[in-house]
Amino acid sequence: MRVVVLASGSGTTLQAILDDPELGAQVVAAGTDVPGCAAMTRAEAAGVPTFAVALRDYPDRAVWNAELAAAIAKHDPDLVVLAGFMRLLAPSVVTRFRIVNTHPALLPAFPGAHAIRDALAADASSTGVTVHWVDEGVDTGPVIAQQAVPIEPGDDEGSLRARIQAVEKPLYVATLRRLCQEMN
Repeated sequence: MRVVVLASGSGTTLQAILDDPELGAQVVAAGTDVPGCAAMTRAEAAGVPTFAVALRDYPDRAVWNAELAAAIAKHDPDLVVLAGFMRLLAPSVVTRFRIVNTHPALLPAFPGAHAIRDALAADASSTGVTVHWVDEGVDTGPVIAQQAVPIEPGDDEGSLRARIQAVEKPLYVATLRRLCQEMN
């Protein structure tokens, strides 16, 4: 199994993937839309080739998506893993590759970029983490795995995010391990 990981930030999820000795796949590249982000530093330290395709360097999103797809395709992945990649991908990209993502809510509840804030605003009693296939919608792809996280009295975005992230990485890595075994 050949895996390309896309990340935009600190790279803690990427690191968890790189550190899993039982993944059953080779991370053949890591890419970003934020040149110089810490995630790429982590990948480079692990000996993983990196690439950057910054939206600001292209005249529009269509050209950016085409360039990102070309950069991914150079590594011939069996699976593309979004690990804190904070850009929406065009249908031309999501239909070209098998892409998996993690989301900080129990989809279909609270899709989009503000899931934690939305769960708190809705006075929900729980939220959680979803691992899902990426399709042409926003957080609408088929669910692969989920784990609930209770919302506790006094929670704010920071405290709830910390508890969600504590569940997210182990669930994501275990799910990726299972997917890699099934796809081999």
